[in-house]
Amino acid sequence: MQVPLEISYHNIDKSETAEDTIRSHVADLEEIYDRITSCRVRVDQRAKNESRSIPPVVRIELRIPGHKNIVVAHEPDHLLRKYQSPDLYNAINEAFRIAEERLQELKEMRAPATRAAAAAGEVQFLGQVAEIYPLQDYGYLLNKDGALLYFHRNSILSGNFDYLVRGSEAYYVEENGDTGPLARKVWVKETAHRAA
Repeated sequence: MQVPLEISYHNIDKSETAEDTIRSHVADLEEIYDRITSCRVRVDQRAKNESRSIPPVVRIELRIPGHKNIVVAHEPDHLLRKYQSPDLYNAINEAFRIAEERLQELKEMRAPATRAAAAAGEVQFLGQVAEIYPLQDYGYLLNKDGALLYFHRNSILSGNFDYLVRGSEAYYVEENGDTGPLARKVWVKETAHRAA
């Protein structure tokens, strides 16, 4: 990760054992998907009762370039339904189980397009449409660095240029053109454009 792991506690005492468990889970996440740039984990004891049977909420926020943040958090009733006597470690393990599933889904979703680009020896990224000018046949993607990247209708290799809207997600291959960087190849994510 580019940014060191952040672990915070709210209404609950810090635990070295819990931190070790969290660090171990984060290492597992990095094994699944090595492009995670930052991870924040917040352990929050939102409610208490006399028997101390309400488990804390573990919130995980993962930052991944070219993708919206992956956030995992669930209310204590989820753990109360799943475990007879849930505790902090059940909350940590369950939150990271869900985070692992979401990362695996992201990895599998990116795999076909990534394999095609890799076969061609190209580096591919995920961006989103920031501006679109259908009558002029061009638009701008918000690239991995947060900058605008020009693309033309003819750059679209899959998907439909006419259905693109702001926020549509697309994979792209970047190259330097005569006037600066541009998206030479663009693959629109199937769920990214509106229905015809």
